[in-house]
Amino acid sequence: MPDPAIDYDKVGLLTVRNGRILLCRKKQGTSLLILPGGCRESGETAADCLARELHEELGDIRVEDIKFVGVYTDRAAGPETAEPKTIRIELYQADLIGQPTPSSEIAELHWFGEQDDWSALAPSLANKILPDLLSRGILPWRRPTTPSLNYVFFGHTTP
Repeated sequence: MPDPAIDYDKVGLLTVRNGRILLCRKKQGTSLLILPGGCRESGETAADCLARELHEELGDIRVEDIKFVGVYTDRAAGPETAEPKTIRIELYQADLIGQPTPSSEIAELHWFGEQDDWSALAPSLANKILPDLLSRGILPWRRPTTPSLNYVFFGHTTP
């Protein structure tokens, strides 16, 4: 039975190329960067959801070597003026085969790297997912140390 405290039950893709992760910016709803993937439909498996959503959002691509990463719950990206919503992301890492192109509700794709601005990220990425990936060594980045930016790591702001 779905958790009523979760507004969005999403399956997301983590794909890393040349030390950067693929993120998306939607055409509407939020300007923050989010993971490729989408909300699971009734009765749909995570693999089915991911295949459907990636085809819709990234075009003619496929994934290989899919591995479960984890489940993350946080505030969903959305308009600042809207009431906060909660998102649950079941995250999988895979190799992306083919050249992704923004499709459907996706306005642009961004390969996000170690030195990019974390303030452009959805809360779930900045607060939970990237700190976890860094602590587990899944991302080959060093902990950010740029004094002009604030980064959130497990609820603590670090200069």
